[in-house]
Amino acid sequence: MTIIAEPVGPSGAGRFKWPRPKYMLFALIALMYLYVLWTNESFLFNSKDPEWPHIAPFRWFLLPHGMAAAFALFLGPLQFSERLRRRFATVHHVTGYLYITGVYLGAPMGIYIQHFEERFGAPRSFTLAAAADAAVWIFATTMALVFIRQGRIQQHRQWMTRSFACALIFLEVRLILTLFNLPVATAETVVWCCVVAAFPIADLVLQLQEKSRPLKAALRG
Repeated sequence: MTIIAEPVGPSGAGRFKWPRPKYMLFALIALMYLYVLWTNESFLFNSKDPEWPHIAPFRWFLLPHGMAAAFALFLGPLQFSERLRRRFATVHHVTGYLYITGVYLGAPMGIYIQHFEERFGAPRSFTLAAAADAAVWIFATTMALVFIRQGRIQQHRQWMTRSFACALIFLEVRLILTLFNLPVATAETVVWCCVVAAFPIADLVLQLQEKSRPLKAALRG
C-alpha cells in the first residue's frame, strides 16, 4: 500500500493522497488476522501447545469447523473488490459460493463444539451465545444469497457487509480478550456484545459509503 504525493505548485510542495478508507479498513482487519493467529491460534503451528489437551476430545470436529470458518474469513474481503467483480466475474462468483459454504458448514459446527465443551464444565449460556452468533451469521448470509439470486445487487452487497461483520466476531472476541487481558469468565459477555454490535457496525460502514459516493463523483467530474 503506497501513499502518492501530488505536486500542487511550483514550490514543489506536495499534497498527500491517502489510501481509500476501504483499503485501510481491510489492512486493519489483516492485522487482526495476524494478531489473533499468533496469540490465540498458535496451537495450529505448535504440537506441544498447552491448548492441545483441551481440544483433543473434539479435534476432529474442530478441524472442519476451522477450515470452513477460515474460508469465510479469508474469502470474505474478496467479495468487496469491484475490480475482481468486473474483470473476473467467474472468480467472484466461485469465491462467493465458497464463502457461503464456509458459513453454512462452519457456523453449525461451532454450536456443536461449544455444546460439546459443556461436558468439561462450560455453561449452557455460552452455547446459547454461540448459537446466537451462528444464527445471525447464517441469516445475513442467506439474505445476501437470496438477493443475488434475484439480481438485486445493492441489497446483496448490504447483506454481504452484514454477513462479513458477523464473521469478524470470531476475531473480535479473541482480540478484545487478549488485548485487554480480560479473564476467561468475561468471554461470554464479550461474545454477546460483539453479536449485538455486528449489524449496527455494518450499517454504519454502509452509510459512510453512501455519503462518500457524491464526493467521489464530484472529484471524478
